Amino acid sequence: MMDDRADTSAYFDVKQLQLLDVLYSTRSVTKTAERLGQTQPTISTWLKQIRDKVGDPLFIRTSKEMIPTPRADLMVEKAREILEAMRQISGAVPHFDPATSTRIFRMCAPDSAHITMIPRLLQCIRGIAPNVQMETLPVGENTARLLEEGDADLAYGGFIPGMDTGFYQQALIKQDFICVASKDHPRIQGSLSLDDYQREAHVAVSYGGIHGVNALIKSALHAQHVERRVLLTLAGFLGIGKVIATTDLIATLPRNIGETLASLNDLQVLECPVMIPTYMIKQYWHSRYHRDPGNQWLRRLCSQFAE
Repeated sequence: MMDDRADTSAYFDVKQLQLLDVLYSTRSVTKTAERLGQTQPTISTWLKQIRDKVGDPLFIRTSKEMIPTPRADLMVEKAREILEAMRQISGAVPHFDPATSTRIFRMCAPDSAHITMIPRLLQCIRGIAPNVQMETLPVGENTARLLEEGDADLAYGGFIPGMDTGFYQQALIKQDFICVASKDHPRIQGSLSLDDYQREAHVAVSYGGIHGVNALIKSALHAQHVERRVLLTLAGFLGIGKVIATTDLIATLPRNIGETLASLNDLQVLECPVMIPTYMIKQYWHSRYHRDPGNQWLRRLCSQFAE
């Protein structure tokens, strides 16, 4: 007589599905062990069990990370579907209480946000979530990876590479451009003509590389056959205010950071005589954390204080 009962030894349990999910994101046994609250030997044992069941190495160790095989790509996709279905069935929603939380939130943001949005955000957090910590990380080529792995909660800015498949985004502020100059500027007072713009020396910002603010400005100037004589290029925004306040240089800046620097350094705010396309400052997050209550809470606050 045949036994119709299924062979459950070939099935995967929840911990093994979670291991596949986390290891696929982190590419690191060490990080996976930390994320799952297990030791590295335990994670290695679980991984061996999965490998033995499917007859595939699943993850190949290189000098930098664990690279998934094509079989792992297929398995992780299904594993995540199963884990999401289990969360929905159980109805277990993670709880986040700002008043008692000690969570550390990490945000990838340009240095301009350090004096525009983040001070207002932090002031609010100190009032409603006194034990929550904030950490800012630079925006760069690895920002998408940080969000996917959970090593960053949000990315904030106008020019962030890699925010394609798997990411949510929310538009926050439309940015146009202004110019700033010292209030003691010997030739510029109250207005800036196109001739003035081409005659005066400028400060530029290289932040964002070929997709950043400076690239957008240069493209607009080139299209309109306008010359800009740049004498100083800075990697970030924060030093511009002091430079402008103490020299006869001028700068073309997004309005948000430009008006903030003008207020802090007592500068003139001037309408830009060149038509430069507007762009949007957005916040980005990975779909894996779309329903995370803490991430949702931070997104709401960023949306409120970005303006």
